[in-house]
Amino acid sequence: MQLHISPSMRSLTISSSNEFFDSMKIKVAPPLISYRTLFHTILILAFLLPFVFILTALVTLEGVNKCSSIDCLGRRLGPRLLGRVDDSEQRLVRDFYKILNEVSTQEIPDGLKLPNSFRQLVSDMKNYHYDAKTFSLVLRAMIEKFERDMRESKFAELMNKHFAASSIPKGIHCLSLRLTDEYSSNAHARRQLPSPERLPVLSDNSYHHFVLATDNILAASVVVSSAVQSSSKPEKIVFHVITDKKTYAGMHSWFALNSVAPAIVEVKSVHQFDWLTRENVPVLEAVETHHGIRNYYHGNHIAGANLSETTPRKFASKLQSRSPKYISLLNHLRIYLPELFPNLDKVVFLDDDIVIQRDLSPLWDIDLHGKVNGAVETCRGEDEWVMSKRLRNYFNFSHPLIAKHLDPEECAWAYGMNIFDLRTWRKTDIRETYHSWLKANLKSNLTMWKLGTLPPALIAFKGHVQAIDSSWHMLGLGYQSNTNIENVKKAAVIHYNGQSKPWLEIGFEHLRPFWTKYVNYSNDFIRNCHILE
Repeated sequence: MQLHISPSMRSLTISSSNEFFDSMKIKVAPPLISYRTLFHTILILAFLLPFVFILTALVTLEGVNKCSSIDCLGRRLGPRLLGRVDDSEQRLVRDFYKILNEVSTQEIPDGLKLPNSFRQLVSDMKNYHYDAKTFSLVLRAMIEKFERDMRESKFAELMNKHFAASSIPKGIHCLSLRLTDEYSSNAHARRQLPSPERLPVLSDNSYHHFVLATDNILAASVVVSSAVQSSSKPEKIVFHVITDKKTYAGMHSWFALNSVAPAIVEVKSVHQFDWLTRENVPVLEAVETHHGIRNYYHGNHIAGANLSETTPRKFASKLQSRSPKYISLLNHLRIYLPELFPNLDKVVFLDDDIVIQRDLSPLWDIDLHGKVNGAVETCRGEDEWVMSKRLRNYFNFSHPLIAKHLDPEECAWAYGMNIFDLRTWRKTDIRETYHSWLKANLKSNLTMWKLGTLPPALIAFKGHVQAIDSSWHMLGLGYQSNTNIENVKKAAVIHYNGQSKPWLEIGFEHLRPFWTKYVNYSNDFIRNCHILE
């Protein structure tokens, strides 16, 4: 006898060699549930059970463990599975919103004792059994107090930053003193700059003449070094460094002891220019000696300021406009370039807070189309803080004279790296216009504008400015830390305009290396004065 089961398990065959009973086939009934159905059922359960477990756990944590029946659990889980929330919870939220709205219009009682931290607030709630309204009132008072404290701290930070930006770092002061002492004791530090045989180059228009007015020796060294190292023709560079009387000896010593050959450097003090007399610059003398003006720039910047009605950003701008450098004669010298350099036809004027990263000789080939000033415009760019400046940002258009003569939507331009065609300039009345508007602003008690030397220049150079490509001059490295590093690397000149100068401790650390790479840290004077250590 043989037993045979089919592969599908649906039939059973019994066979025998017996002649009376050859074979018998038995069919097996099909299963009530197919394997495919069973497989799908298991698969669905595998997906659903984890969610059921999680929901059950959440409800349990919320207190469903008090339920003693499946019915109770169903009443809690059902709405959640259908995406609905218990109406009692919604009612609780609505009641809390209502209480918050009521509290927001109430006056906070005088003498209300406020917790100093969230932990103390929770402790007070337990100890004094706060109701929802009392809790909301205390919470509102705490938040408003923290907002006031943060606002006051921000204004204090801005004031401290202003003082830091206006002060002279110890290392830079040390450098000036040591170099001044060297000038008096070392004949080599007093040698003539440039050497006598190179003097004719100072008025040779085949050379590229740069003008730099500063009393910061370290900054001047970086500007000159970066220009020479970035130039493809350093032998064609002539630097005219102008400084004040107190810094002259130290500035001369630095460039006498640290040659930048083959470039040429001339160092002169303002008192060595015969043209700079009181008769020629009466307005600037008034700016420096006027008591009200000096008090505005050197006085108490908080007194009279309504901090509750201003924003930290506006307050920062006002502080920036009250920098003492704006009443320095060095800062106004650029308006007298045609008279100070009567034999030169074209110069590039540089601020002392810039770094040159690319050869600037092509600047002399730019066609200014008969204009005097080649400058980068500051109203076209993605940066809303630096490259969105129009005349409305600098002038008070509620003043009738300003409203009459200027267009608030006119594009502004930048100082810091400017190409000046001196030959064309001498045919204009730019200087006279500059003086007349300075007098008018002084007469109006500074109600026309507040910010330094750029506003009168924006008026005086009106119609005399030729826009140049923005890649020549990138601004804002002293204003904000989120400057695009890739754009910095590509710019020909980077400008640390703003309070966060790279030689100050408040300078932005990630932007400082673009400047410090040109500081000669092997120099004995810099090393002994511990510059930026």
